[in-house]
Amino acid sequence: MKIRSIETLSCDAGWRNYYFVKLTTEDGIVGWSEYDESFGPPGITAAIRRFAQMIVGEDGMRHDHLYARMFHDKRMVSSSVTAQAAGAIENALLDAKGKSLGVPVHALLGGKIRDRVRVYWSHCASYRISRPEVYGPPVRTLDDVKAMGEEVRNAGFTALKTNAIRYTKNGPLMYSPGFGRPFFPELNWDRDALRDLRNHLEAFRDGAGPEMDILLDINFNGRSEGMLKIMRAVADLDLFWLEMDCNNADALAYVRRQSSTSISSGETLFGLRSFLPYFQAQSMDVAIIDAIWNGVWQAMKIAAAADAHEVNVAPHNFYGHLATIMNAHFAAAVPNLRIVETDIDRIPQDKEVFSAEPVYEDGDLLVPDAPGWGIDIVEEALKAYTPGG
Repeated sequence: MKIRSIETLSCDAGWRNYYFVKLTTEDGIVGWSEYDESFGPPGITAAIRRFAQMIVGEDGMRHDHLYARMFHDKRMVSSSVTAQAAGAIENALLDAKGKSLGVPVHALLGGKIRDRVRVYWSHCASYRISRPEVYGPPVRTLDDVKAMGEEVRNAGFTALKTNAIRYTKNGPLMYSPGFGRPFFPELNWDRDALRDLRNHLEAFRDGAGPEMDILLDINFNGRSEGMLKIMRAVADLDLFWLEMDCNNADALAYVRRQSSTSISSGETLFGLRSFLPYFQAQSMDVAIIDAIWNGVWQAMKIAAAADAHEVNVAPHNFYGHLATIMNAHFAAAVPNLRIVETDIDRIPQDKEVFSAEPVYEDGDLLVPDAPGWGIDIVEEALKAYTPGG
């Protein structure tokens, strides 16, 4: 399966772009993967093109060999841009390999353990607050949050995840000081912020009902002190997990030791070497692995290390349909799976750009068995959606 070409394609996705790798073999097999340069660092596309010069002409069956070559070529800067570029190419190689052998990717990963994976409705209310012009109907009040909880339950989902929300005189605001929105670099949490967060979660519980699992994502929006304040403020709300990002494994472990709620983290980490300090410090109950950024084959190695440290895993997934299906293959094959992230609020382009859509049933995502990922990109449809700057 000799590699003939590697191309990158993109299209507008409402408030960001979708990005894809198209890998073609000399016998005409096309392998696809999705990557992200909207939230991911700029330069991934350039790095993919640089790596392509290295591996075009090579045997695509040897994907771990090719990943090692890419890693070693950029060992001094092996995270972020180059890691995501190598992961994107690896994922396209897996699709091409599965298609060449006539098997789904999960068969290449050791075979599926499960036919369906439980999902949670991610960015629930958050997207309708921060981007109502894209997703709608807009969420403006706590009553709207309650109604959305009812919507999730009525749609058959059993879990949802939301973000920190401030309720100001100008309306609700997705609270992200850790990302400079608003720019409060001290990342402190005052009484008003904690009150708004609790009211937001209670509105979801009122609408979704007592059986709904509710997950809270804090991201980087607090230091250890702030994380502890949040943890204590919501301790009695029976949350599924508190998701928090922290660049210090010991600091996160300190928070986790005082938490009665499960702690998840890791979505911004690259490679097994980055995860190991968190596993060794017992910093998290659930390791969130971005298989789109890391590459699914590499993500399996991270998941195996997590398993050895008695840690569950959950995919980080807030991209297009191709990424969701890629994560379904990963989730089907790992023994220590907790749950799968997915965005249910979608944009019109999704029905045109992707050859298939994820299939959900009773709160689960069904795992496809077609060769490769089981989903392709409709190249002709991309032309109608010129990518933004």
